[in-house]
Amino acid sequence: MRNLGEYPLPELKVIYSLLHSQVLEQPTLMDSNLLHDLQRFLQSKATEDNVDVSAHAEWAAWLSGLNS
Repeated sequence: MRNLGEYPLPELKVIYSLLHSQVLEQPTLMDSNLLHDLQRFLQSKATEDNVDVSAHAEWAAWLSGLNS
């Protein structure tokens, strides 16, 4: 089994964005350890890119590839 760091970052961003977009439709995702781990991993990568992950616009832009 691979760890998250072994997957291409753009692929992880897409998967996270798709899962996160379904949270209201699939409430069990709110408690998903995988989604939480993926979010923490991506936030650490965004922070390395000097993105303020607490600023929604910056985080969303980074996830969409607008400033990566």
